[in-house]
Amino acid sequence: MARKNRKQVFTNLEVIDAGAKGKTVAKAPDGKVVFLSNAVPGDVVDVQTFKKRKAYYEGKAIAFHKLSDKRTEPKCEHFGTCGGCKWQHMSYDSQLFYKQKEVTNNLTRIGHIELPEVTPILGSAEQYFYRNKMEFSFSDSRWLTLEEIQSDKDLGDRNALGFHIPGMWDKILDIKKCWLQADPSNAIRNSVKQFAINNNLEFFNTRNQTGLLRTMMIRTTSIGEIMVLIQFFKEDSEKRKLLLDHLKNTFPEITSLQYVINGKANDTIYDQEVVCYHGRDHIFEEMEGLKFKINAKSFYQTNSEQAYELYKITRDFAGLTGSELVYDLYTGTGTIAQFVAKNAKHVVGVESVPDAITAAKENAQLNNIDNVEFYVGDMKNVFNQEFINTHGQPDIIITDPPRDGMHKDVVKQILNISPEKIVYVSCNSATQARDLALMDSVYKVTKTQAVDMFPQTHHVENVVLLERR
Repeated sequence: MARKNRKQVFTNLEVIDAGAKGKTVAKAPDGKVVFLSNAVPGDVVDVQTFKKRKAYYEGKAIAFHKLSDKRTEPKCEHFGTCGGCKWQHMSYDSQLFYKQKEVTNNLTRIGHIELPEVTPILGSAEQYFYRNKMEFSFSDSRWLTLEEIQSDKDLGDRNALGFHIPGMWDKILDIKKCWLQADPSNAIRNSVKQFAINNNLEFFNTRNQTGLLRTMMIRTTSIGEIMVLIQFFKEDSEKRKLLLDHLKNTFPEITSLQYVINGKANDTIYDQEVVCYHGRDHIFEEMEGLKFKINAKSFYQTNSEQAYELYKITRDFAGLTGSELVYDLYTGTGTIAQFVAKNAKHVVGVESVPDAITAAKENAQLNNIDNVEFYVGDMKNVFNQEFINTHGQPDIIITDPPRDGMHKDVVKQILNISPEKIVYVSCNSATQARDLALMDSVYKVTKTQAVDMFPQTHHVENVVLLERR
């Protein structure tokens, strides 16, 4: 029996809100929510659905009867195909409004938290060219647009150096100009692509696992240092040197030129040997007089300028006087720990990634900070009563967990310790709200501040101060 076609067309729907994951929201005639990926609140559209669930539809606007006053013209020629900047067609003021609304809704509806007066979201001074790290993939069979497929023109070269099409692991969109990372990022990427084509360096084929050139990472810092890392699928010393020498000679401003030979099925480099070809094996970032050493595998907030604002808010919320013992949970490379150290008596950082803790210790030594200690371990295991007995009862806990939030055992241990204050930094206000609900009987939210780290996207950070009731 033929499967029933679940696709429907709804006409003249008003887009009324922005929802999770960058989707916008309309209401279908039957009262169900419709999630859209290509509309702005205030648009009036016809919608073609492509997925139906019990409580909602997913669809795409196929005709626009009225355009919202919240719209703006996207700057990037790749907008709509590349999934990186989903909100580039929405004015920045409107982006901030919906980010603030999402945070507030999550804290009140998921966490059932009684909020103080909400401090307005802190927008980013730079709305483009703000990222300090970009990763591009090579492909010998670039993604073709519908217009290209339907045209009778010779499509010519099929090589690409760009981004994965959303949801398609083997499809790469060739990028001419990306608005996320400042120059010379675009110049480096375009030069590498053209040089590789001119010199017959094979671009990778993900399905067949063939070719030479696999990925390229570019990292930059606010003090002008640049790292470029090329990932090769196999060793071909002649071709490898040819490309790396081209980069070295064409872009003498590159501080760190490195490469990886990775023949495994996936392109993650964390289990691979990184080889320094020219310059240093690291670059430096600076923040308020502190220097941070960043290597190819380091985690560092990808918006340097806005990270500084986030850390200042975190330190301000902590209200340190110089006499406090501070625990910094999920410390990463110890950036926050070192940033608050001058205002605290002592700081203890805990993190599960050994390489991150090694970097944290190196950076503390580099900055001559002697009142910080760093320990490696899975938070739910290492952060126990024995740890507290050894390192002391903290006056303040700062926690900056991954998107999944804190493990319930970590929350339980925080409640057992019961410090005077907790500063909770989160990149996912939904899981933050869940954790706050678990602590609500003991702690009251006294401050909350959203920070926009990623303009043109729906992502937002949030900082909350909890004080013991």
